[in-house]
Amino acid sequence: MAVSRRRNTATDSRHTTMHIHRQIDALRSALADAGRIAFVPTMGNLHAGHIALIEAAREHADCVVASIFVNRLQFAPNEDFDRYPRTFEADSAALSAAGAHQLFAPDEIALYPEPQRYQVVPDPDQADILEGHFRPGFFNGVATVVMKLFQIVRPDVALFGKKDFQQLMVVRNMVRQFAMPIQIIGHATLRDSDGLALSSRNGYLSAEQRAEAPRLHRQLQAVRAELSGGCQDWLGLEARAMAELSKHGWRPQYIAIRRRADLKSPALSDRELVVLGAAFLGGTRLIDNVEVDV
Repeated sequence: MAVSRRRNTATDSRHTTMHIHRQIDALRSALADAGRIAFVPTMGNLHAGHIALIEAAREHADCVVASIFVNRLQFAPNEDFDRYPRTFEADSAALSAAGAHQLFAPDEIALYPEPQRYQVVPDPDQADILEGHFRPGFFNGVATVVMKLFQIVRPDVALFGKKDFQQLMVVRNMVRQFAMPIQIIGHATLRDSDGLALSSRNGYLSAEQRAEAPRLHRQLQAVRAELSGGCQDWLGLEARAMAELSKHGWRPQYIAIRRRADLKSPALSDRELVVLGAAFLGGTRLIDNVEVDV
């Protein structure tokens, strides 16, 4: 049974033992008297961005719950499900050190004891564009596992990184449309000193590719600078950024200027924009985005 905690007291120490649960019933029992719950779902192979989410979660709740589950439903057959890094021992140690109170780490049988025939299908206008266009079915898998985890953990607050901007939007809209009493908080993207967004897939990069990888962020920043300067040739800006990436050996899938609210193409009067990009560097697919106020 988890020890009850209050925020901002000695009992909220990061040195308190974190409890690990493999089964749904065990986690629910541990959370029965946990107070206000903040939840950070992950697929493991954690980096400093995940740890920042745990630390931020501590400010919003009495009990911080993390999960580690590599969700097969959001991987296409040709994607990296089997080789996605599993680093459970290091991950659990990092979560405990960051102050997580409970870790839910089910295997596939525990989370999907039967084939998951009932699934959440997000609005195609928001889920079948950009990431969803290049990864068909991806957001069905994301929304389904997040919905299931929300039903298990029943958090008051859930935190997601803004690097996965479209995913954050889909989750927010799902929670709103299903009237779920959960506050969704987006946390700023953490970056290395050269601007590369932290990602579990950065570990796939060779040393040469790692040195090249910040170019994606630089191109997004260049587009943002043009937009801030008053340029409204959105298609031209997108095309030039993609061409610049291609010139340096990338295989870009999209550079897109969209409205932050719904990821639709902006109108001339729109002021809150986001520039999103996805591109392959070698065999590694990187994504990033920057927000723009014009």
